[in-house]
Amino acid sequence: METSFPQSSKKPVSLLVIIIIALAALAGVVGSLYLYESVQTNRQISSLQSTINTLQSEEKSMIQLEDANGTYPGTNYFANSSGSINAVTIYNYANQSVVTVEGLQSTTNSFGQTSTSQVLGSGFVIIYSNSYYIVTNYHVVDGDTGISVTFSNGDAYSATVVGSDPYSDLAVLSTSAPKSEFHPLSIVSSSTLVVGQPVLAIGNPYGLSGSETIGIISQLGRTIQETAAGNYAIANVIQISTPINPGNSGGPLFNTYGQVVGITTAIVSGSQGVGFAIPADTILEELPYLITTGSYNLHPYLGISTADMSYDLAKALGVNVTYGVLVESVVSGGPAAQAGVIAGSGTVTVDGQQYTSGGDIIVSINGTRIVNGDALSSWLQEYALPNQNIELGIIRSGSPMTIQVTLGTRPAA
Repeated sequence: METSFPQSSKKPVSLLVIIIIALAALAGVVGSLYLYESVQTNRQISSLQSTINTLQSEEKSMIQLEDANGTYPGTNYFANSSGSINAVTIYNYANQSVVTVEGLQSTTNSFGQTSTSQVLGSGFVIIYSNSYYIVTNYHVVDGDTGISVTFSNGDAYSATVVGSDPYSDLAVLSTSAPKSEFHPLSIVSSSTLVVGQPVLAIGNPYGLSGSETIGIISQLGRTIQETAAGNYAIANVIQISTPINPGNSGGPLFNTYGQVVGITTAIVSGSQGVGFAIPADTILEELPYLITTGSYNLHPYLGISTADMSYDLAKALGVNVTYGVLVESVVSGGPAAQAGVIAGSGTVTVDGQQYTSGGDIIVSINGTRIVNGDALSSWLQEYALPNQNIELGIIRSGSPMTIQVTLGTRPAA
C-alpha cells in the first residue's frame, strides 16, 4: 500500500519569509550605497563650492592688488552691467597715468626775429622691459626744448625724447621721476575695433588737465596729414566722435575695458565731433624700435601720388570704374616706376578740380579691393613692409591687368 504524506503548509510560508528577508537585506545594501554616494556627492559639491569661493576671493584680491599697483585689472572690470562704458571707474583708475607734456618752441620770422612759445599736450605712462616710459605725439615734442611732464598730482619732472616717428606721429619720452609716480596703462590690439563702439579719452585740452570725454568710433582706416610727416599721409587712423581739442594730443583713447586702443592726435578745424586717433596696433608695432633704436624705418613705399576715383571723374576719363585711385605721378626710380606703373600726362577738370589723366587706376592689392586713397594707405600700413612683393590690380586704357611690385622703404622725413 502506497503511503501518502500530507502536504505541509509551513514550507511555502518559510520560502516567502526567506524571499522577504532577502529583499529587505538587498534594499538595505542599496540604501546604504545610495546614502554613501549621496554623502560623497554632497561632500564633493561642498568642496567644489569652497574652491569656487576661494577662487572668487582670490580674484577680488588680485583685482584690488593690481589696481593698487596701477596695472590693468584684467576682466571687463570697467563695464556697466549693460556693457556700456563706465566712465567714472575708468577715470578713477586711469587719470593718474595721464600726464601733461610741455615744451618750448622757437620760431624765426621773415625779418630774422626769433620768438619762443609754449607747446602743451598730453601723454600716458607705459611699462616696457621693466622700465617706465611716456607715450605722446611726435608733433607735441617736435623741435621742443626744456620738455617736462606733470603728473595728475602736480609733481613735474624734466623729460627727454627716447625715440620718435613723424610718419606715425608717435614719440616716447623718459623721465627721472620716482617709481611711485608711474601707473602704467595696458595697450591692446586695435584690430577688433568696430564702428559704433564706445570710446573714452582723457587729456589736457587747453591746459585743463585731467579732462574726460566720451564718444564712439565713427570710422576706421582713415588717413590724415600732419606737417611733420611731409607729404605722406598718416594711415589706418581711427575717426572718433569723442570731443578733443588742442592739448588732447598724445592722450590715451580707451575701450570699455579701460585698455588703451589709440592715442588722440588731431581734429578737423571748425568741425563738431570729428577727431582722430593713431591706432594701438601702430603703437605696439613701433614701440620696441622707438625705445631701442630711437626711430622706426619700416614704412613701405610705392613712390606714387594719386587721386580718388569718383563717378564724375570716371566720366571725364571715359572709364567705367568709379572706385580705386588714379595714379597722377610716379617717382622716378621708385618701386612703382621700376615695376612699370604708368602715370598720367594729360589733364581733366572736374567740379573745378584739375586732375592728371591717362595714368593707371589701382583697384586692388593682393586681391583686396582698394576703394580710395585711405584704403590704399591703410592696407600698406597694416599689411606691408619694405622689400615685400605685392600684386597691384590696375585698369590701364580701360583693360584690367596685374603688376608685381617690390615695395621700398619710405625716405626720411
